[in-house]
Amino acid sequence: MQPILGSNAVCHGVARPRTAAIEQSGDMWICEPALEIGRPDLAHGGENPDSIARMTAAPNLVNAPEFTVSELSSALKRTVEDRFGHVRVRGEITGFRGPHSSGHCYFALKDENAKIEAVVWKFAHARMRFKPQEGLEVIATGKLTTYPNSSKYQIVIESLEPAGVGALMALMEERKKKLAAEGLFDEARKQLLPWLPEVIGVVTSPTGAVIRDILHRLEDRFPRRVLVWPVKVQGDGSAEQVAAAIRGFNALPEGGRIPRPDLLIVARGGGSLEDLWSFNEEIVVRAAADSHIPLISAVGHETDITLIDFVADKRAPTPTAAAEMAVPVRSELFVEVTALARRTMVCWQRSQEARRNELRAAARALPAATELLAIPRQRLDHLGAGLPRALKANTHAHFRRFAASSSRLTIGVLRGQVAHARQRLTVSGERITLSARSLLHRRRERFAGLEIRLKASKLANAQAQRNRIARDLERTHRLAERARRALTTAMQRLEARVTHSGQLLSALSYRGVLARGFALVRDERGHAVHSAAAVGPSASLSIEFADGRVAATADADRPAATASPASEPKVPRETKPAAPKRVVKPVDQGSLF
Repeated sequence: MQPILGSNAVCHGVARPRTAAIEQSGDMWICEPALEIGRPDLAHGGENPDSIARMTAAPNLVNAPEFTVSELSSALKRTVEDRFGHVRVRGEITGFRGPHSSGHCYFALKDENAKIEAVVWKFAHARMRFKPQEGLEVIATGKLTTYPNSSKYQIVIESLEPAGVGALMALMEERKKKLAAEGLFDEARKQLLPWLPEVIGVVTSPTGAVIRDILHRLEDRFPRRVLVWPVKVQGDGSAEQVAAAIRGFNALPEGGRIPRPDLLIVARGGGSLEDLWSFNEEIVVRAAADSHIPLISAVGHETDITLIDFVADKRAPTPTAAAEMAVPVRSELFVEVTALARRTMVCWQRSQEARRNELRAAARALPAATELLAIPRQRLDHLGAGLPRALKANTHAHFRRFAASSSRLTIGVLRGQVAHARQRLTVSGERITLSARSLLHRRRERFAGLEIRLKASKLANAQAQRNRIARDLERTHRLAERARRALTTAMQRLEARVTHSGQLLSALSYRGVLARGFALVRDERGHAVHSAAAVGPSASLSIEFADGRVAATADADRPAATASPASEPKVPRETKPAAPKRVVKPVDQGSLF
């Protein structure tokens, strides 16, 4: 805590300085400057203490600590916010020009004597049920604070509500005029209700008595399939839910899994104007105006009026009345249909009886068939009697006409006709000859052109074939050369491989061992003998050397190979000096590559 000397502090026994301090009490800072005046009996010469304090004030300001503007503004801001906190202010909105580009709203609240600046942040404006409008009297709830940049105090509004029913009615009338000017209330926009809807969509609260009244009334009159879209019917967010429900029913596809309603009912029970205000919101009114499904408004009681009533296709005074408007009474329909069927049957019977009477009267007025056929029969007999004479007269008339025609057919007439025909034939022959010549000439010219084109095409084709043959021949030569080189390379590789295999065979053959002085011993069956034990007494052997074979017989006096070595004493064998190892020069095997 830093003491601050009061500007009115007096010392030297007249008035001693009392320190003023800025103390922090919780979240609030309290500044308490004080002045303690000394006793009168210590005054200098009976002077007024106030005059003494005024004389000593100026020198004492030198000892006062300095505050920056920011520190002073921050101290005032903390003091105002801690002193008042959240407040409710009633006043008229003035200076509102709509939300700022940042989304925040700036305006002022005023009454007859004062005005206070107000601000609504973007996130709070989005949650508000009532939006600020110019000239509207409201009750604002928010936090009192200061704006250091302009040394003003202001209220940060968190919620708005109209100040009384009069303000709500004024706002409602203003919205009504605005929407009516757009033509949303015109009768020409309203749709006819279906006479008997198959599916009815209801937008209301699922827990209230309204939905039960509607369902019971529909069950009594004419049971129909009902789809309920549950929504809030009052409070924050209720207008958005009602508008979303109306648009959601309209968005259902025809023939989908969820059937699309043929009629919508927006219903709510009675309440005050504040309770029914969600149905006065512009978003709900515009959603109802955009609905392609006929809509019945059943909000409140008969005396309650909302804006959705003006835009709906039909207004019902109560939700029960809306159900009555939606469907007819099935029992009355049955009675009416039965009466109409009875009247139809009676009319049909009367009509049939009248036609039957008319037919009987007409049958009595008709004459008998013999009377009707008497005159035609007499006329037929008369005509049959005159038919032979008519045939003879017709034959004589044709004979006379043929005779007159034959008198006109003379030789001169026939010759003239023949000459005329011959002349026509001659003219036709000449025209045919000229046509044939012309056709032949055109055909010759055409064939001559085709011959020229054919020769040119033949030459071009022949040249193309020659070029193709030359290219194929050149390609064949190249392929033959490549094949010759490949064959030569393959033969060289095979020869090298055969040479290498021969060298490898020579190196691995036992004949090379025989050439170094060894011998190969075979028995009489030609099998190689690998040990002395395998040779019996007087056995015929064949010894193969490097330069030939020699026959031999095993020694008969040699001890049997089968005798046990333990039966005879071991005779130490003379140790022969080891023969020097013969160094064999490896045979050149050639290169593997």
